Amino acid sequence: MLSPALVRAALRGALLALAVGVLARAAAGGSPARADAGAAPAASRIVSINPSLTAMLLALGARDALVGVDDYSARQNPELAELPRVGGLHDTSLEAIVTLAPDLVVLVPSVEQREVRERLTGLGVPHLALDPTSFDDVLAAIEALGRRTGRERAARERVSAIRDARDAMLRERAGRPRVRGVLVLTRDPLYVVGGGSFIDEMLAIAGVENLGRTLAGTYPRASLEWLVAVQPDLIVDAGGDAEAARSFWSRWPSLPAVGRGRVVSIPEGVATLPGPWLDRGLETLARAIWPAQGVPAASRGAP
Repeated sequence: MLSPALVRAALRGALLALAVGVLARAAAGGSPARADAGAAPAASRIVSINPSLTAMLLALGARDALVGVDDYSARQNPELAELPRVGGLHDTSLEAIVTLAPDLVVLVPSVEQREVRERLTGLGVPHLALDPTSFDDVLAAIEALGRRTGRERAARERVSAIRDARDAMLRERAGRPRVRGVLVLTRDPLYVVGGGSFIDEMLAIAGVENLGRTLAGTYPRASLEWLVAVQPDLIVDAGGDAEAARSFWSRWPSLPAVGRGRVVSIPEGVATLPGPWLDRGLETLARAIWPAQGVPAASRGAP
C-alpha cells in the first residue's frame, strides 16, 4: 500500500517533469509535439507494462520516450536493458510506476492488470489501455500509439506494410487447397490457438483450417485425446526449438501430421506476439507451412 506522502510526492514529481519539458521546448522556440489536432501533447515519459505495446513503441521510433518497462520487455530487448523495470503481468509494481512520474502508462486491459488500471485512474496517472486481440485490433493499437507519441506517419507506414502483406498473401493463396491443422503454443500443458485471435486470422490467411476453433476460448487448453480425435494434417509448433518439437511429437505417430512429416516449428514470438511485425510473422508462418510454394516477402523494414 502506497503511503499518502509517497503518492503526493510522486504526483508532484510528475507535474514537475511535465512542466520542465514544456518550458524546455518553449525556451527552444518550439511547442509540444501533438499526436493529432486538438489532442494532448505527445507523451514523452512512457511506462509500458506489456511486451506487445513495448514492441510497437520501439517500431515507431519512440525508444527515447520510454522511462520504464515490464520485466519481459527488458529481457527481450537489449536496448531496454538499462531502463527501470516495473514488474511483470502478475506482479506489476504501482509504486515503481508512479515513482517514474510517467505522462502515459500503456497496458492491456487483462484481468491481471485490472487492479493496476483502477489504481492508476484513482491516482490520476494518464494511461492508455489497448487490447490487440484480433488482427485489426493490433493495427488499431499501432495507430493509437502513433497518435499518442506524435508518430502518426511511422504508424501509418507500419500498418500499411502489414495490410499489403496480408492482401498479397490472400492473393497468393486464392484457389489453393487448405490444410487442416493446429498451432501449438505450449506442449505440456497443451495450449493451442482457438478462434478470434490475430493468430487464428493469420492461419486462415496462410491457408490453414484451424482445428482449434472447435474449442472454447481464444487460446484454449486442449488434451492429447482431443488432438488424436481431430487428426490434424499439420502441427505448427511455436515453442521455438525445432529439435525438441520433433522429439516430443514423434511419440504420437498415429497423428497424420506426425506420420506424414508435417510437424513444423516456428521461432518463439515471431508469429505469436501481437506486435508491429505481423507482416514478418505471416511470412514466417506461410514459409513453414508451404515450404515448396511461393510466399510473398514481408517488408524488409522488419527486424
